[in-house]
Amino acid sequence: MTTARALGLAICLAGSPAFALEQGEYRLNGFGTAGLTHLGGEDHGRSYGITGQTTDAWRGDQLSKLGGQFSYGLTNTLGVTVQAIAKADQDQWKGSLEWAYLSWQSTDNLMFRIGRLRTPMYMYSESLDVGFSYPWLRLPDEVYSQVQLSNYEGGDLTYTLPLAFGSVIFQVVGGQAKNHKEFALDDKFDIDYSKIFGANVSLASNDFGTLRLGYVEADVDTDVTADVVSVIPPDVGTVQPQRFLKLDGNKARFTSLGYQYDNGTWLTADEWTNLKIEGDGSGGTDAFYLMGGRRFGDFLTHLTYAQLDQGGGRQSSWTLGLNYNLLPTVVLKSEYKRVDTTGGYQGVFVRNAQETYENAAYDATGGAFGSPSRNYDGDIISVGVDFVF
Repeated sequence: MTTARALGLAICLAGSPAFALEQGEYRLNGFGTAGLTHLGGEDHGRSYGITGQTTDAWRGDQLSKLGGQFSYGLTNTLGVTVQAIAKADQDQWKGSLEWAYLSWQSTDNLMFRIGRLRTPMYMYSESLDVGFSYPWLRLPDEVYSQVQLSNYEGGDLTYTLPLAFGSVIFQVVGGQAKNHKEFALDDKFDIDYSKIFGANVSLASNDFGTLRLGYVEADVDTDVTADVVSVIPPDVGTVQPQRFLKLDGNKARFTSLGYQYDNGTWLTADEWTNLKIEGDGSGGTDAFYLMGGRRFGDFLTHLTYAQLDQGGGRQSSWTLGLNYNLLPTVVLKSEYKRVDTTGGYQGVFVRNAQETYENAAYDATGGAFGSPSRNYDGDIISVGVDFVF
């Protein structure tokens, strides 16, 4: 299998409507990542990442995963697709059903899907777990750590408009995602998304890459409350519940703009996002990354700058990566990432409930009690393989 065909397989795993099956046909494919990552340069015990799995020990649970996808043509226009993945959920490995949907190819250009689908938040949402489809071993944390929701129950429609120089793809989605648990303050909390609506448009040209504009909104319900030890008199030393965030149907809006280009030698991937949640007190979050790379035979080297801004705080990073095609379907990847924060902002570093409470107490009392927020820095080394079959 050539590398180009392997990349086509990765795209197929992302559920592209171009791969509709005839009646009775089926497709069974697999994908995965086996990787290790390590955090250095930070104080002992600090963790980093969307679920805090990058630490000062070499660990594989931040990156490693194994998945499979099965598609079957019920008729020439009606099909079913199921995708299951096994990966770490904090300190435990769990299996999850990421996709389970019926698709109807109404015309050559129009497809409807209903069931469990990927939430189209990001440029790489459809292939989020298929690491073979993007150059990094770990997607830029500054952008891809913002929204942990990866799928929803509902439906979408996709319309492809052919053009002389490429195509325009329109997608509209709607549904809900209930009974989810998301990582915050070094713990898991319940969160519900209702009235999910999204729309995106992609302009895919034959010679100049793909430009994508997306928007997703939802009503969010969550209560982030944890027990802390009080540092404010007269309750010093007592354990009491502290509410950090309460959302009751608050509207969350996520906007993204992305661009990809790859001519076989030179490539780039760039993405900007904005997240606003009514009543969360953050004032909104902006993030972006810019990546450029070049292939030398079976080698690919790439450099990425990423930035995350919230309130007066900022996280920024530089990532240098080197990939090698071991086989057309197996890529060895290595990365070095230098990350820093400013403005007393934790960024994607993990603060637990007690530390967050003491930082807030310090600000609320003018420094009389608690401890001041601090900046963080780290050197993250990651190495592993992405594969499809």
